[in-house]
Amino acid sequence: MANINSNFLNLENRYLFTEIERRKKLFMKENPDKDLIDMGVGDVTLPLCDEVIKAMHKAVDEMRCSDTFRGYGPEQGYKFLREKIREDYLEKGVELTTDEIFISDGAGNDLGNLNDILSADNKVLITDPVYPAYADINIMDGRNITFLAASEDNGFVPLPPAEKYDVIYICTPNNPTGAVYSYEQLADWVDYANENGSIIICDSAYESFVREDCPRSIYEIRGAKSCAIEICSYSKTAGFTGIRCGYTVIPKELVRDKVCLCDLWRRRQNSKTNGVSYITQRAAEAIYSNQGKKETRENIDFYLENAEIITKTMKKLGVKYTGGVNSPYIWIKCPETASGWDFFDLALEKANIVVTPGDGFGDNGKGYFRLTAFSTREKTLEAMKRMEKLL
Repeated sequence: MANINSNFLNLENRYLFTEIERRKKLFMKENPDKDLIDMGVGDVTLPLCDEVIKAMHKAVDEMRCSDTFRGYGPEQGYKFLREKIREDYLEKGVELTTDEIFISDGAGNDLGNLNDILSADNKVLITDPVYPAYADINIMDGRNITFLAASEDNGFVPLPPAEKYDVIYICTPNNPTGAVYSYEQLADWVDYANENGSIIICDSAYESFVREDCPRSIYEIRGAKSCAIEICSYSKTAGFTGIRCGYTVIPKELVRDKVCLCDLWRRRQNSKTNGVSYITQRAAEAIYSNQGKKETRENIDFYLENAEIITKTMKKLGVKYTGGVNSPYIWIKCPETASGWDFFDLALEKANIVVTPGDGFGDNGKGYFRLTAFSTREKTLEAMKRMEKLL
């Protein structure tokens, strides 16, 4: 008889966003006349920018001609896109080669896929609260996980512990808290990883939202190339949540057990993927044109303006929060008598607003809820009017 991977049985029965969707549908079934505003799930609302659409149309036209048709692409990604990413890093003061850049169909998939090249014996450290996928992908492989408290006391940016861990997950700007590591704080983690032979998996999916003097890449920190893997996404940068494209960087300097992880990952990709479509990669390339950068930044600025509307409301109400400045997420403390799920139900029933309960992000998320800035302007303003009445 074939055996299953019993580690899956250790996962929570309820996945956070599935449970939110279940409760939303039940509420709407019972209250079909209500105007529900979803400020919880982090999907984008603005359409793809014009430069991206033009590039996609051109790429589609190329696929109808034998001279320009593309079949299987390189597993690592087309060089035209990897070169644009290399140039973008250079603007941040980071030198990479195109061979260290791997195009993916989104950050979420690579987060899980990276476990293919890492031993199941590794001791894993994950900050809490945390995006649920970080924990789930390691539970699925039976890894030993420790959670490091990110709290109001440390500004939701915990620093390295005394104990040694092999693999560390860092997300900056953070989802769900919106907190961002400073250069000095991130340098502490890089030093820790190099001293202990650890590997940092840095999720930089929201780096394009950084407006203050904070690192947008972990490789801006000296020594990071020998200890860090960086994962990025175009989902929130350019509205690619439905297009699916991102990239992972593994420097050649990152060596463990005398093996270059960049080479190991390339071998994994050669075996397990046929890469991302040509049309999608041409769309991503357009983001880096002068006009593409302008249009993309305008969309990000729009979301950050939504975030400012939310944070101003919280300040007015005297409610504690973090995020919303260099991040599309605002992490808010619940009223004293409410847990995250209790406040979810309260906001749903009394204000017809969907929030994300902090409980779903880990033990240290209890007593908090998350709002996102990815709604329309009209709905963001209306949601904050309702929130003022509720709080």
